[in-house]
Amino acid sequence: MNKVLQRICAVLPAVLLQILWLFLLCTWLAPWAAAIDLALSILSFLFVLYLITKQGESTYQILWLLVIFTFPLTGAILYLLFGNKRATKPLQRKLDRAEKLPPDPRDAAPVYAALTGENKRLAQTFRWLEDKTGQPPQANRGAVYYPLGDEMFPHMLEELRRAERFIFVEYFIIDNGLMWDSMVEILAEKAAQGVDVRVLYDDLGSISTYTKRDGEKLRQKGIRCVSFNPLVVLQGTLNCRDHRKMLIIDGRVAFSGGVNLADEYINQVEKFGHWKDIGFQLTGEAVGSYTRMFAEFWNAFAGERVPDAYLTAPAPTPAGPADGYVLSYYDSPLRPDAASNELYIDLLSQAQDTAWFYTPYLMPGHALLDAFIRAARRGVDVRIIVPGVPDKKLVYRMTRSYYPVLLEAGVRIFEYTPGFVHAKASLIDGQVGTVGTVNLDYRSLFLHFENNSLFYRASLLDDLGADFLATQEKCVERTVENIGRSFRKWLVDGILRIFTPLC
Repeated sequence: MNKVLQRICAVLPAVLLQILWLFLLCTWLAPWAAAIDLALSILSFLFVLYLITKQGESTYQILWLLVIFTFPLTGAILYLLFGNKRATKPLQRKLDRAEKLPPDPRDAAPVYAALTGENKRLAQTFRWLEDKTGQPPQANRGAVYYPLGDEMFPHMLEELRRAERFIFVEYFIIDNGLMWDSMVEILAEKAAQGVDVRVLYDDLGSISTYTKRDGEKLRQKGIRCVSFNPLVVLQGTLNCRDHRKMLIIDGRVAFSGGVNLADEYINQVEKFGHWKDIGFQLTGEAVGSYTRMFAEFWNAFAGERVPDAYLTAPAPTPAGPADGYVLSYYDSPLRPDAASNELYIDLLSQAQDTAWFYTPYLMPGHALLDAFIRAARRGVDVRIIVPGVPDKKLVYRMTRSYYPVLLEAGVRIFEYTPGFVHAKASLIDGQVGTVGTVNLDYRSLFLHFENNSLFYRASLLDDLGADFLATQEKCVERTVENIGRSFRKWLVDGILRIFTPLC
């Protein structure tokens, strides 16, 4: 609720300005009201022309068209502040000012040669993704899948105790409690031993759970700590949040997935029933992608540089043959293309037998929604697991507004009855899939910084598939017959669908 209030406060000045403008039109400016109204209508029309000629997600454009037509002054101000990529320039300038990372020493040529021999179409997807994100694919030398945050947490503590050189922590939410306090105890010990410990957290994501005073306590323990994009009212970068989640230790092991550093993610406290989340651990040269992702952000937003030696030293390679391939990357609202959104559309177009997804929020844009529908209509077994217990009731209702069109196309939707699903993953034909932080909603796909790992022919995907089926057994399947149909529901859902890009 605090985050919602913060967003309301951020746009409140523009709304008050619109009210003041209407008051002036009815009083002092009344003699010229018709001329002013005509001028604003012409400007709104030109603004709309500008919007519809821009390449972008149609759902988002429709929302802004409605806002600008209804409230010309407020709509234009809000769009200039929050609705276009020019508003993100302060973040882009910080990234541009930061010194570039040293060249990536890892060679992806052998991986591409092997991928092309096995699946040329998918090799093209990997190369496209590297071109968009700058991260190369690597042989998977060891990936462990965790079906619950409860199971991943002990392994995180174990690896933290083994740290010798550096520990990088970057999360959307940090909250004091058993999970974070246990980690801080080890982080402080390691910092006292000379290990380089750095913590980066999102200011808005942790606004009700972690304060500047908490960050200062970390610094007093010898731990570097920085908040990402501190909240400022009417700041154009308000929506650009660091939703990434990663723990990197010595460049030899990395943890990621949907799990934040708060007790509900390991079911130590209950907020919305049983918390179903997933994560994974990487070892070997593939960890280099996470080290570099963290370093790029730290160099830009912390005002100091991660030593290049951390990025160029080869990671220890576990013995034995490679276990498939992995490409880890991050999404950025500063780039012209939404990498994960386009990746999921591409993977759905390649699906032949199955396409299974975990997501806590199901509010895709038009293109991705169409990709789900097309896959199901051509006979692909498309399934989506979503929460049965919501964390945000309005967002949950918006998620359900997408059920009818998906179900009618043949997509199967399952609601997890024990509680809340926070997992984010995809599995296509049992051969290729993703695990990361990306939700199937507009904020995650277009506005947030996210991280994701794309796996191919890795045993981790077998574990993901088995977990998906086991979780499905704890779900209730929604069908066209049991979702309820009425004119009132259709009307409310239609209105809610307009505003899904804001949620």
